[in-house]
Amino acid sequence: MSETIEKRLSDLGVALPVAAAPAANYVPYCRTGSLLFTAGQLPLKDGKLQASGLLGRDVDTAAGKDAAKYCAINILAQAKAALGDLEKIRRLVKITVFVASAADFVEQHLVANGASDFLVAVLGERGKHARSAVGTASLPLNAAVEIEAIFEVE
Repeated sequence: MSETIEKRLSDLGVALPVAAAPAANYVPYCRTGSLLFTAGQLPLKDGKLQASGLLGRDVDTAAGKDAAKYCAINILAQAKAALGDLEKIRRLVKITVFVASAADFVEQHLVANGASDFLVAVLGERGKHARSAVGTASLPLNAAVEIEAIFEVE
């Protein structure tokens, strides 16, 4: 029998948090047919932002990658809240990574690797995904990174 997603999370020392409630007039996830869309997730750990400000000015690439990993953890928390069981994930289709960036910062793709690498480690083959990494002037709450995801689910 293959290793479960929960076992991989445990092996990585990651306990999923309770999925964050929406901060405004939207839902944290939405399912239509076999697709599950998550709202953008911030790099929160224990309710605190792990990185704030602009990459290339206030935050270095390594800290940005770590922030992207926390966003991915929160994406999985939303998926678990939506599905009840992460094993219902057939595959991660795509993530969009928004990186709050100084005007001359060009390593958005490296920041995004923090989420991509983590999601493949946890989901295995089901975690290989398409991706966009986008630089932006600012993000909610002055977060350094925000990520949304699309899953194919049972």
